[in-house]
Amino acid sequence: MSHRKNFIGLLPLVFITLSGCFNWGSRAGGKLPDTTALQATYDYDGEVIVIGAGAAGLAAARVLEDNDVRYTVLEATERYGGRLGEDAGFADFPIDLGAEWIHNNPEILDVLSGEVGTAAGTPLIPYHLQDTYTWDGVDYTAVSQKQNDRVFAFFPEYKFKDSTWYSFVSEHFGQRVEHRIQYNDPVVSIDYSGERVEVTTAAGEVHSADKVLVTVSVGVLQSGAIAFVPGLSDDKQEAIDSVEFLPGIKLFLKFSEKFYPDAISWDVEEGQNGVYDVAFDKDASAHVLGLLATGPAADGYYALGSEEEMVSAVVEELDQIFDGAASDAFTGEYVLQDWGRHEYTKGTWVEGFKIRRATLRVLNESLQQKVYFAGEVNDPYHQMGVPAAVLSGLHAVDRLLTNQD
Repeated sequence: MSHRKNFIGLLPLVFITLSGCFNWGSRAGGKLPDTTALQATYDYDGEVIVIGAGAAGLAAARVLEDNDVRYTVLEATERYGGRLGEDAGFADFPIDLGAEWIHNNPEILDVLSGEVGTAAGTPLIPYHLQDTYTWDGVDYTAVSQKQNDRVFAFFPEYKFKDSTWYSFVSEHFGQRVEHRIQYNDPVVSIDYSGERVEVTTAAGEVHSADKVLVTVSVGVLQSGAIAFVPGLSDDKQEAIDSVEFLPGIKLFLKFSEKFYPDAISWDVEEGQNGVYDVAFDKDASAHVLGLLATGPAADGYYALGSEEEMVSAVVEELDQIFDGAASDAFTGEYVLQDWGRHEYTKGTWVEGFKIRRATLRVLNESLQQKVYFAGEVNDPYHQMGVPAAVLSGLHAVDRLLTNQD
């Protein structure tokens, strides 16, 4: 069954119609673990390779670091963070280039960091929108406040007020393990046929370890960029390929004045397309409007060609809605984040609530208790986004260090 999605503040109103079965993110607090691998102590006398320095890989690496396990993190790009990113110079507040919404209640920050009081010490914004509209190319229609209230009541949402997801993950994980990260080292094959696992990088370097934790995006796994020896089972490959991982972009535009509401959602059949006030409740003076487009909407922007043409198309559509106000106020400054065409991302995010329990079980199966998998797609705790990635990394490294299947 397909649903037309209207995204208000980038939360699908269709969630409201799924209230009988949707039990993820902030609605799944009861599924969170009482403790994680951050509170455990491990005695493991082996060597581990973590592939990928995104949120899942960094969280797992911190556990290895805390327990004096010998490990190396192989990262394909020049930095850690994966789909997380931060631009501290574009506006008078830091911009979340990647994941931006917490998708949970504030208390999740205590669970992720392993430190009680993290949430209380982190300024957050309740993302309870007041002024939202829909746009179908012709009609610009206000959404009632009652509907906005229903969205927040059904799925409470928060954002960082003066920091970012990137800074959170960097502080609690990245900075503690960076000395063990090898950058610009994409992995091309994982051979687990012998007593030890051999990991080969694009440069031809071979690393050997007792166990390996793979935390690359499901898009990279779907692309076949990493060869497994022996090959993945049919069930494993089918489970990976079944996950929806849409292409997408985030585009940030700076304006000299605010002529737009909190959010505008475009009507789409698949994925999403919409704009939102990035500075919402941030006590900032900069006027930044964000565009988030995934699926066919992103493909439409890609078809335009250059970044400049994408920007022009967005400004022109805003002009259509606001009678030329966008062109008048646009400063010419923008930042584009393109996950869909990034070689080491190949997509945006996973909607975990769409993954069947049996599929999740297959996704999390190890390869002969030598190769394990983590990432938002592997989260067993029914969370979303960064919380899902971090918790999956902590869950997977616990299984790896205790030799579970």
